[in-house]
Order: sequence, then C-alpha cells, then structure tokens
Amino acid sequence: MRDAALSIRELVAGRSSEQVEADSMRRAALLWHFTVLGEAARQVSADTKSAEPEIAWRAASRMRNRIVHGYWDLDVETLVATATDDLPRMIAQLELLIAVLDGDDAEHP
Repeated sequence: MRDAALSIRELVAGRSSEQVEADSMRRAALLWHFTVLGEAARQVSADTKSAEPEIAWRAASRMRNRIVHGYWDLDVETLVATATDDLPRMIAQLELLIAVLDGDDAEHP
C-alpha cells in the first residue's frame, strides 16, 4: 500500500488535474496505482484493520472498486485531490505501522 501511495504521490506531484488528464500514460499509471492501493487494502487482515482504524482502509478499497467497475465515469480531478489531500497522511500512517511491524518503534502499542 505504501509503495502504491508513494507512486501516486510522485505521479501527481506539481501537476494539475488537467495536466494529468492530458497525459494518457500518467493517467493510466495513476489508475493502476490507485487500483493496487485499494486491492492491497482489501488484503489486510481484519485484526490489523481493527488495530489501526485511523488508516482509511475502506476508502482505499472503495476507490479501487470505483476505478475497476466504473472507470468510464472516473473523475481525474478527484484522484488528484485524493493524492494531494489524503495520501500524505495515509503514507505517514502506513510508514509508522510498517516500523511497528518491523519492531523499529517501541513507542507505538
């Protein structure tokens, strides 16, 4: 999830939704990484999701479903806004969780 989120952030960095929309390869990569992010979120165990409820597991899965099942009606502006507004927090949360799982963070329960 973190890797997909980082790729998404890189794909939209410094670009408007119009610029992303106009670049078909960038748009396709953005769709792919959002799909991967959502699919990875769906694969996280219920125990982990319960232990880390502040991470937007369901929102990531819903975005994936929207892309996969309704891509012809997808708003690139929403994807860019999500990448800009929401993913930085998710990335930070995932990095903290990864550190905890790796045993690198004794402060987090």
